[in-house]
Amino acid sequence: QEHLVESGGGLVQPGGSLTLSCVVSGISFSDYTMRWLRQAPGKERELVALISDDGGYRRYADFAQDRFIIYRDYDENTVYLRMNSLKPEDTAMYYCNARHSPNDYWGQGIQVTVSS
Repeated sequence: QEHLVESGGGLVQPGGSLTLSCVVSGISFSDYTMRWLRQAPGKERELVALISDDGGYRRYADFAQDRFIIYRDYDENTVYLRMNSLKPEDTAMYYCNARHSPNDYWGQGIQVTVSS
């Protein structure tokens, strides 16, 4: 069984930093594009960042560019999202996703709250 388990969320103050982790098991990690998405109450789910299977390509949402970085560790089968200069509007449930057509696997989500 495939499993994606997020960790590292929680409460941070505006301007602070947080690193989310997603540990992947049950699949060939290096075959999968990895994505972070988020959904805030009353808003649509949106892509935050993605990284290609080989780590050679990264893409960020406009709001994440220059503040967030996505990276992956093949030895640990883990994808990370480093978030800097956090804003209250970054508050959302963050989801880890592994994609390699036709497969599409999701973590359970983890809450990030940015508040004083």
